[in-house]
Amino acid sequence: MTFSFSSVFFFFLIYRNMDLDTLQAFQNELICSICMNYYLDPVTIDCGHSFCSPCLRLCWEEAQTPMYCPECRGISQKSDFKTNITLKKLASLARHARAYHVNSFVEQICVVHKESKGLFCEADKRLLCVSCSESPEHVAHSHCSVQWAAEEHREKLLKRMGSLWNMTQEMQNNLNQEVSKIESFEDYVALRKVMIKAEYQKIHLFLHEEEQLHLETVAKEAKEIFRQLKESEFRMTQQKESLKEMYRELTDMCHKPDMELLQDLGNVLQRTELVEVQKPQPVNPELTPQSITGILDILNNFRVDNVLIQEATNQYMRFSKEPGSTLLGVAQRDISGEPQGTESCAAPGPQVFTCGRHYWEVDLTYSPSWILGVCKDSSTSDADAVFHPEEAFLLFSLKINNRYSLSTNSPTLIQFVKRPLGQIGVFLDYDNGTVSFYDVSKGSLIYSFPPSPFSFPLKPFLCFGAP
Repeated sequence: MTFSFSSVFFFFLIYRNMDLDTLQAFQNELICSICMNYYLDPVTIDCGHSFCSPCLRLCWEEAQTPMYCPECRGISQKSDFKTNITLKKLASLARHARAYHVNSFVEQICVVHKESKGLFCEADKRLLCVSCSESPEHVAHSHCSVQWAAEEHREKLLKRMGSLWNMTQEMQNNLNQEVSKIESFEDYVALRKVMIKAEYQKIHLFLHEEEQLHLETVAKEAKEIFRQLKESEFRMTQQKESLKEMYRELTDMCHKPDMELLQDLGNVLQRTELVEVQKPQPVNPELTPQSITGILDILNNFRVDNVLIQEATNQYMRFSKEPGSTLLGVAQRDISGEPQGTESCAAPGPQVFTCGRHYWEVDLTYSPSWILGVCKDSSTSDADAVFHPEEAFLLFSLKINNRYSLSTNSPTLIQFVKRPLGQIGVFLDYDNGTVSFYDVSKGSLIYSFPPSPFSFPLKPFLCFGAP
C-alpha cells in the first residue's frame, strides 16, 4: 500500500496539531480490540465492529461455531469479509505519523560513517545510511525510506499470511477426511473379519487353523495401516499447528517497529517457505489379498461358461459416476450404431438363474473401469430397462481422485483391498441369497454381499465404463 507524499504530510500535520485527548480518541478508533495494535488488514463484520483480519481468523478458528463478535458477542452469519480499505489506509497513515510524532523507533547509527540508517536496500534487505547507499556496493540497488519499506513488506507478509491460512484450511479439510477415513476403516475391518469368518464356514472344519491365521494376519495388517493413518493424522495435525504458529509469528512480526521487522525479515521468510513445502501426504488404506486355500477348487465345481458376451452388443448402460446411485438404465443403440447420450457399454448375460449355485470368471485385464455382478432379469419387459439398486448386486471399478478403486452397491461401500488386475470370479448362491467376488490370480475374497433372499430371476451383468 502506497500513499502520496502530500497525503502523508497532510495527515501528519493534523496528527501533530491534535490535543492529547483528541489524539488518544483518534488512535483508539484505529486499534484492534483483540491485539491492541493498529489495524492490520482490517475487516468490518456484520455487527459493525472492526478487527484485524489475522486476529479475527485465529479467534474464530479456535472458537469454532457459532461465530461471535469478540467485542459485542453478536453472531456473525458469514466468516469471509472484504478488507475495509478506508480503515486500512487510516491505520497505515496513523502508523506512519506515530513514528514521527512519538519517535517510537530506535535510531540505528552506521558504524562506518556515523550516520543514521534511514534507508532500506531492497536487493540486500539491509538498513543503510546515505553514504552507504552511495557506495559502489549499493549504488546500483533500489533504496527507499525505512517507513515506506516497512509498509511495503507488511503487504507482502499479509499476502504470505493469506497463503499460509489457505494451506491451514486445506490441511483442516484433509485432517477431517483422514479422521473420517479412520472411522470408516475401523468399521470396514470389523466387517471384513465377519466376511472372512463366513467364507471359511463354506469349507471343511480342518481349515479352522488357517482361518484363525488369516484373521490374525488381517488384524495385524489392519493394525499397521491404522497406525499409519493415526500417524498421518498426527502429522497433519502438527503441520496445521506449524502453519498456524507461523501465521501467528508473522502477525506478531507485522506489529513490530519498522527497524526490528526488517532486521528479521530474511530469516522469517526462509522459515515460512520451509513450513509451506512440508506437506504430509494422505494414507491410502488397502489390505493385502490373502489366499483362501481350496476356495477356487470348490467354486469351480459350480462353474458355468458363456454367461457373458464381451463382444459387440446392441445395448448401452446409463449409470452414475457414484456407484450404487439412484438407478442403472439399459437402452437400445440407435440405427447409426452410437449410444444415445450414454458413456458405457453393457453386456447382460444370456443365461438366467432362478436357483442353485453358479460360478463364472471374467478377464478384466485391459479394462480399468467396469461394473460386474448380477442384476434382475428384465428380458420380459420393454427394451428400455431400469435396474434399481436393490435389484442388482454389483462390484464397481471406477476412477476416484485420479486412482481406480473398488466399491459395491446396496449400500455403497468402498472396498479397502487392492484392485485385481486380471480375472475376477463371480459366485452366485441363489438358494442362500449371496453373491461373492474373488480375485482369481490371488485366490482371495474381494467382497461377499450379506445373505438376502432373492425374489426375482437374476442374470450376469458386465458394463465397461470410460477409463
